[in-house]
Amino acid sequence: MNPIRFFLKPFPGEGNPAGVTIGGSIARRADTLSVRCEVRGDLSKLSIPAAAEAPRRQDRLWEETCLELFLGTADSGEYREFNLSPSGHWNAYRFTRYREGMREEPAITSLPIDVRRDSKALLLTAEIGLGKIVPPGKDLAAAVAAVIRTNDGGKSHWASFHPASRPDFHRRDGIALTLPGEG
Repeated sequence: MNPIRFFLKPFPGEGNPAGVTIGGSIARRADTLSVRCEVRGDLSKLSIPAAAEAPRRQDRLWEETCLELFLGTADSGEYREFNLSPSGHWNAYRFTRYREGMREEPAITSLPIDVRRDSKALLLTAEIGLGKIVPPGKDLAAAVAAVIRTNDGGKSHWASFHPASRPDFHRRDGIALTLPGEG
């Protein structure tokens, strides 16, 4: 399991009014995907959802500050979207192809997120069980992205690569990290 490091940048033209940096790592070990994402800077400028007493599956997390993860395989148009909120709430969706057939992924029934924060850093880590959604020998195509809200109502879209003229994390050409299958 060699982690792949990633660094996210805001969509061109949206800027970085909070002056933060976003980076982390993603790694695959057998049927487990490990994701670690760190937002650094003056977090007092960000709108960060408060920690939930009982984190649960929740819709529309992308409307607030949220980490997003996209996973697919090379031989299929089908892909998954995972939303991880600093509140601890989460969701996992399955798409049959580009932005079509969206439904909650029934194979993922819980997704514990470890969230740590102080005045200068927000760290989210998660371990996602892949066994029920991806065969072990299949290579994964992955992308990590983030939606960042500021206290003044601003919003920016972050990704390693922005392949379109507007923010769109679902585009297959943006899901560009390769995580080899074992076997």
